[in-house]
Amino acid sequence: MSTAPAPGPRAAKQSDSRPDPRPRPALIFDDPLDQQSADDTDRGWGERPPAGGDSAADLARFLDEKPPHHL
Repeated sequence: MSTAPAPGPRAAKQSDSRPDPRPRPALIFDDPLDQQSADDTDRGWGERPPAGGDSAADLARFLDEKPPHHL
């Protein structure tokens, strides 16, 4: 005696006759390396926009980014 299901196609479950209202996303087969990612920019690496030569901003950045062993 076998408890395995009988071979053959299975009947599809018909729980709802309405089609899925959400459209499926389109498949795009282009080269993903052609697009710029967030870390390809200076901002993605955490760089700040240029301050415009402000010495107070330069000092603030120096104090913010100073390693702990240089305190």
